[in-house]
Amino acid sequence: MSDEALPRFDRAVKSYYDNAPEETRLSTGTSRLEQARTRELILRHVPAPPAKVLDVGGASGTYAFWLAELGYEVSLVDAVPRLVNVARARNEQAARKLIACIVGDARVLANADASIDVVLLLGPLYHLVERDDRLAALRETARVLRPGGLLLAAAISRWASTLDGLSRELLRDEEFARIMERDLRDGQHRNPTGKLDYFTTAYFHRPDDLRDEVAGSGLDVEALYGIEGPGWMFPDFDPRWNDDARREILLQVARKLESEQNVIGCSAHLLVVGRKGRRS
Repeated sequence: MSDEALPRFDRAVKSYYDNAPEETRLSTGTSRLEQARTRELILRHVPAPPAKVLDVGGASGTYAFWLAELGYEVSLVDAVPRLVNVARARNEQAARKLIACIVGDARVLANADASIDVVLLLGPLYHLVERDDRLAALRETARVLRPGGLLLAAAISRWASTLDGLSRELLRDEEFARIMERDLRDGQHRNPTGKLDYFTTAYFHRPDDLRDEVAGSGLDVEALYGIEGPGWMFPDFDPRWNDDARREILLQVARKLESEQNVIGCSAHLLVVGRKGRRS
């Protein structure tokens, strides 16, 4: 796949990632809780290294390099050339290098059938706003996974913007309030304002819809989690996170509520675990 913008790649999404500091996002603010919990959940499910991991939508490699350092054989694919170039530059200096860093499309992977042990989809599903495209990406995952192989896929909760608006008092902005109303109505998040912190074109899932899409791709759904729990919503998140004891409370609450179906949607992000049948 060339490093040019991919076909059918939304220009608004590319523009967002060309300008937003995605390469540092997970080390700042409430995203630190997202990263810590996502790592926990990944390690709970993945096989021991060395296993072949394909990080699809891996951006600049936050999870890819972490897994490589743990001994996994990791390849990274992302649709944004800028972020892939950041990953390539980082790979040149890495003690444990990635196998590959390429520009690619989650719906049309270059990998051979049944060649991968673990696929991470920690971003593509929310930028594929049409269900058929999400199913195409999930079916590509099923194709490249070995029998018994594992999918870990993230989604943004349907209620994320509502809760974010409450936490940050963004609902006083009529433009944000209109964005939120559409999110609640049909999950289609659009940002006509140009404000980076209002995010970009995306689809926000209900938990049951995420489960159904993974099952519809032919994978067996093993678990569905709320990643952050309610802790990301505190306006005083930073002092809580920066204190060891208070940080542990945020993590403990997220763990206790992670599988409670009545509240997992209060997390900003969801994580679904799917497995390819051994007879597939």
